[in-house]
Amino acid sequence: MVQHVLPPSAKMAQHVMDMTAYSIVDSSRVSTFLISILLIVYGSFRSLNLEQEARERESEKERNKLLGIATPASSNDNSNFFSADVQTLDTMQALCLPLGASVSLLIMFFFFDSMQMLFAVCTAIIATVALAFLLLPMCQYISRPCSDNKKISFGMCGRFTGAEIMAFCLSVSIVCIWVMTGHWLLMDAMGMGLCVAFIAFVRLPSLKVSTLLLTGLLVYDVFWVFFSSYLFNANVMVKVATRPADNPVGVMARKLHLGNMGREAPKLSLPGKLVFPSMHNSGHFSMLGLGDIVMPGLLLCFVLRYDAYKKAQLLSAEAGVPPPSNLNKISYFHCSLIGYFLGLLTATVSSEVFKAAQPALLYLVPFTLLPLLTMAYLKGDLRRMWSEPFIIQTQSKNLEV
Repeated sequence: MVQHVLPPSAKMAQHVMDMTAYSIVDSSRVSTFLISILLIVYGSFRSLNLEQEARERESEKERNKLLGIATPASSNDNSNFFSADVQTLDTMQALCLPLGASVSLLIMFFFFDSMQMLFAVCTAIIATVALAFLLLPMCQYISRPCSDNKKISFGMCGRFTGAEIMAFCLSVSIVCIWVMTGHWLLMDAMGMGLCVAFIAFVRLPSLKVSTLLLTGLLVYDVFWVFFSSYLFNANVMVKVATRPADNPVGVMARKLHLGNMGREAPKLSLPGKLVFPSMHNSGHFSMLGLGDIVMPGLLLCFVLRYDAYKKAQLLSAEAGVPPPSNLNKISYFHCSLIGYFLGLLTATVSSEVFKAAQPALLYLVPFTLLPLLTMAYLKGDLRRMWSEPFIIQTQSKNLEV
């Protein structure tokens, strides 16, 4: 019988590896992985659906115009949030966004105590609208059997369907309960709404703008996580992300001398991150900033729209087009989504190995952007995706010589 006995150093190394592996498959880590990927996929498809609906409305307007049919006023009603126009970032905005984020981070770092009431109220209002957008499809499904989809006028506020009103009421209820309890699950729900709304309503027009934006944000993330402590004697990113704000209800109760209500109101952790506590390790939680979901999510939303555009172009092409090769069968969206998963896994392993907060974009940007650029180059789409990916190139079919 042969028995291998490990030396003490090897046993220690094995123990560290086992603990690291256990930490990675912890429930909080798994929840972070699943929820972040689901939010990106869901937000990307919501964006694609909004684009298709806008295109159908434009086609219907053009058709009615040609037929001389007046377009109903209700179809032109864009006065509510759910039919708002999307914002497309240009090159200058992509370059300025990391600078603006840095300024906002410094303001929250230096003036948080004096402005925390404003931060909490503004966050609650924005999160209410974003959460209503997240809940809207569920409310549409529930109200479909008993609703005729007619819009109800609320004067200057706009016109809303029954499903939109239901979604807004649910959202207000969730935010109010969060203000009263400060529960992490409700904060996560608000953060999820912010992620989906941002991915759905903000678009990247080209791979060039995507590369500039993500590269700038990578530098931003690395600087504020790794190097800010040398300038400000504190990790600015972690400090701002984990800093709780005074409860607006408690502040007002103390000003009105309402006694116990002011003392019992919990501090609020603002929904700028997703937090998942561990089921097996009490007091341990996994945290992921919303920017680490939204910014790569914008890139994945862009490639999903390009995949749909390219598929539509192939369907409208003439017969006799050769079948796609094995490489062309792989979509850009799936490639980028796998890259995001691997980048998030690498960031998780790094945080466990170094036992310190890691700038997730340091891993997410290379793992999503580099495979996408390589795949676009191999497919021959890189030049088009880089500048004007959605410009329809019409080819004349009837050329007279």
